This record gives sequence, C-alpha cells and structure tokens, in this order.
Amino acid sequence: MDLSRLIENFADIAMSMGLRIIVAILIYIVGRFLISKLVKVIGKMKGFKSLDTTAAGYIITFVKAVLYVVLAVMIVSLLGVPMSSVIALIASAGVAIGMAMQGALGNIAGGIMLLIFRPFSVGDYISTGTEEGTVRSISLVYTVLTTVDNQRVSIPNGSLMNASIHNATAEPLRRVDLRFEVSGSEPIKKVEATIMKAVVASDLAMAKPEPQVFPFESVTDGLSYVVRVWVDTKDYWDLYNELMTSIPTALAAAGIKRPETPIRVIN
Repeated sequence: MDLSRLIENFADIAMSMGLRIIVAILIYIVGRFLISKLVKVIGKMKGFKSLDTTAAGYIITFVKAVLYVVLAVMIVSLLGVPMSSVIALIASAGVAIGMAMQGALGNIAGGIMLLIFRPFSVGDYISTGTEEGTVRSISLVYTVLTTVDNQRVSIPNGSLMNASIHNATAEPLRRVDLRFEVSGSEPIKKVEATIMKAVVASDLAMAKPEPQVFPFESVTDGLSYVVRVWVDTKDYWDLYNELMTSIPTALAAAGIKRPETPIRVIN
C-alpha cells in the first residue's frame, strides 16, 4: 500500500515536472522570439538610428542581456526554484564577477563615457601624452590607434578617460607654427617680407585669418622669427612640409644669412 502510494506520488511529481519543463521550453521559445522582435523595433526607432554605430551596438547588446536575464529568471521560477535562492545566486555571482573583473569593468565604464562625451571619433588623430595616432576603432574595452609608421596600439578605455587627450583633427582649421633663426645683422623688415612672400605664394596657406611673421626672441648671433599660418586641417602636413622647404630657399635666394654656429673647442 505504501509502495503504491509512493509510486503514485512519484508519477504525479514526474507529470508535474514534465509539464513544467514543456511550459518552460515554450516560454523560452516565445521569449526568444519576442526579444528578437523587440530588439529589431528598437533598432528601427528614429532616435536610435541617429546614434553612433558603436554606441548603438553597445545599447542593443545591453538590452538583449537584460531581457535574457529576465527570461531566465521567469523560467527558473516556473520550474519551482525559490526566488530567494535565485536572487542570492545572482547577487553572489555578480559580486564574484565584479571582483574578478575590476579592471575590465573600469575599461567598460570608460568606453561608455567615451561614447557619451565623444572627445574623439574614428578617423581623428589624437595624442594621449604617451601614445598618438589615428583612431581606428572604439570598442567597449579598448580604443585602437594606428601610428604614423603603421603600428597598431590598443589603449584601455579606463586609461584614456584619465588622460589628457589632444585631438588634432577635431576642428576644421589648424595653425602651422614654425621658427627660423636669422643673423642679427639682417634688416628685420626685409626678413619679414621675404618670409611672408614665401608664405602667400602657397595655395594651401589661408588669407583669413592672416598669416603672421615676427621676431620672437634673441638667439646666439641672431634673432628667432615665428611664422604662423592657418590651413585646412586635412592640408596641415602638406603646408608644413612645403613651408619648411620654401622659406629657407627664399631666405637663401634673398641673401639673408643664418646665425653663425660658434666653434666648440673640445679639450
């Protein structure tokens, strides 16, 4: 009698668990379908389309993760697992993961802040004090730069958020600053006119704001002249290299001497 009752109870439990498992599977299938549809609807929203591609990807990933966690909790609850145990397990797992991934979480937080404040974008040329190059990609954890000699540098986003970032290409215009040393015996007006003539001869140099040429400071046996010329950011290095050739050539053609380098006597 007791055995038959035990078998009966076992059969009832098995039947109940079987039904719960079937319902849980159905909920998972339906939930997965609904999550997929919801994510697509979010992706097609007008405001969402205006977001940066990288930022949009992060948001979609975060939303999907949250929805799947909610779905998993619903299924576990349906299977009869006490919610207090589920919450305790999630909390414990969260603490353990957080402690194990402190550095990574800091980088993820840095990546989110970079996407919000946007100190630079893909394609910008930046300098962080220790590294510089063209921004190739901005991921959740790393920002990847390509240096001028075509090396790839991966910088943790947490480090970037704590660094001073110089963005050389954020503005449409840049100023080329150069210095040239000339013998102190040369007339200042003649030197200024010669340098200015070389500057305005360039098609890349902007007329507004006006270029500037003026003596800056004394050097050994001469004066140091500063040249300031505005240019489109994309043409910065082209103008820089052009003036570094054309100005010394113009000074030499005008017979303007450079300071004499004193002879060092080595004992």
